[in-house]
Order: sequence, then structure tokens, then C-alpha cells
Amino acid sequence: MTPTEGATGAEFDGRIAIITGGGRGFGAAFGRAIAARGGHAILLDIDADAAEQAAARIRASGGQATGAACDVAREDDVQEVMDRVAEQFGGIDILINNAGLHSEAYSQPMAVMGLEMTRRLFEVNLMGVVICTMAARPAMAGRPGACVFNISSSAAYASGGAYGVSKLAVRGLTMAFARELGPDGIRVNAVAPGLHLTDTIRLELNPATLQAVKAQQILPLDGTEEDIVQAMLFLCSDRARFVTGETLRVSAGFALCV
Repeated sequence: MTPTEGATGAEFDGRIAIITGGGRGFGAAFGRAIAARGGHAILLDIDADAAEQAAARIRASGGQATGAACDVAREDDVQEVMDRVAEQFGGIDILINNAGLHSEAYSQPMAVMGLEMTRRLFEVNLMGVVICTMAARPAMAGRPGACVFNISSSAAYASGGAYGVSKLAVRGLTMAFARELGPDGIRVNAVAPGLHLTDTIRLELNPATLQAVKAQQILPLDGTEEDIVQAMLFLCSDRARFVTGETLRVSAGFALCV
């Protein structure tokens, strides 16, 4: 049992949290952590079965969760979900823009990826954040503690590569939306993970790539899912009430070495 799974409390009691890419990896872990602290996790994923299975596991452990299908790059999909959640629960307190494309296939030069693949990368990683944030804004405005949490990457601090550029754009969007949503009382922050050995990452990255990334860290540690969950819990809580527009690097110093 991880610290997140074993933790209980009421820090997010009654709060409605929408988590994109919630069927697995960081998204599912965010849902477990918020539900363990009294919130209701709405897990959205392009894979409807994965979203519902992740939600079912939370409910089986005594938490509140709902799974639903959603492609964050499709405006109609997103708007329908946001409207449905707002109507059912009376509003939205937390939006976690976690959905993203990040396999080695999307870390190739754009000339190798081609226009179609590059376009899809930016539609999900960049426009997905824009679409979800704008659709959720009316249901979040004026709610105490309302916040948006984005997932950037340590790759945003490196040079080159479409994936890194997409995550650099997420850093920029975090600052831009912090300014735009501030008058509505909505905070907007992000985290830039380094190499964190989730099940998804272990499957997607070959051992040579894993070692190459780890060699660029200052701290010789293996990052875990829990490191990013703890960053989320802080930035989405009232403990961070005076923090907005920031991107927290959680990378064992990787971003300082590239």
C-alpha cells in the first residue's frame, strides 16, 4: 500500500474534481488521492472501460468516483461532460489536465513523425488543455478553492522535439490562464515531472532511454507516481491559496542539467 492509498482525511471533502486521462497512470493516482481525502473524482479517458474500471476501484475502497469517456481534443465531447457534471453536482472545484500523448513515438523529430502525428500531439497536449479549461471555467468561477492543475514535463526545459515543445506550451498556458481566470478566483498551476517509473512509463520507454534520462538527474533516485501525487495534493489544496501561475519541477534536478 502506498502512502496515497493508505491516507485518509477530509482535505477535499465535498469537492468535485475532473481528471482527464484518468483511466491509468498519474490520472488514476490523482483520483485515488483526492477520493481518499473526501473528494469526488470524475475520471475522464478516451478509453471508457479504463475510466470506469479505475472509478470502480476507488468506489470499492470506499471513495467516490465516476468514470466517463471523453476525447479532450473534441470540443463537443468535453462540453457535454462539463455541462453534465456541473448540472449533477452543482459545479466543478478542481480540473486536472492530465491527458496527454507521451510515448517514445512522440519524442521523434517532426520530420520523422509527419504532420498528422504532430498535429494529433498538439491537439491533445496543447488544445486539450485549452478546450477543457475554457469549458470548465463557468462551472468553477467563484467557488472557494477552485483550481486548475496542468501536467507539463521536464522535457519542456530541454531543447528540441515536438513533445517538449508541447509541454513548454503547457507552461505558457499555465501562466496565461492564471491571469485570465484569476478574476474568477480560480488558481492555475502545473507540475513538470521528470522520470517517474509508473507502469505506463515502464512499458513505453526502453531501458536505454530510461538510463539516459536518469544519468542526467542530480539526485540518483527513481521517481515514483507518489512524488507527483504529493505535488498535486499541495497545489490543489488550500495550502497553496497564494500560489498561481507556477510550474513546479519534480525531476530530481533533471531540468537543471539539460
